[in-house]
Amino acid sequence: CSFRPATRARMVAPRLCFAVLGAGFIAALVPPEMVAAVVGGDTGVLGLVIASLIGAMTPGGPMLAFAVGGAALEVGGGTPQIISFVTAWSLFNLNRTLVWEIPIAGRRQALQRLALGVPLPVLLGFLAGEAMLLAG
Repeated sequence: CSFRPATRARMVAPRLCFAVLGAGFIAALVPPEMVAAVVGGDTGVLGLVIASLIGAMTPGGPMLAFAVGGAALEVGGGTPQIISFVTAWSLFNLNRTLVWEIPIAGRRQALQRLALGVPLPVLLGFLAGEAMLLAG
């Protein structure tokens, strides 16, 4: 079923507004020093792992996840860490896995998929950090 652009815009606009507001509230509630200490550019591999765990546990759709990632970048999050956050959110979203994937595909299939994807968020964040160093 295909929607007209105006119909899509009416569907997406309220979600986008709430996502941006939610990300703004999160950015206002979490001190920038804490963001920098946990997922800042100087946190290394541990920051990539923490960002990946936070991403996997972040509920909601892409509008919320990307807005939270953008807000984290604005207040001191490192680009590689936020790449790990968004990658983990897209691969491992626990809400989606528990509500949809396990009941439909089965626990074994879901666990196999999760196990195969575990290193990807950290690896992509690490590669992004290396690429940034090379780009100088």
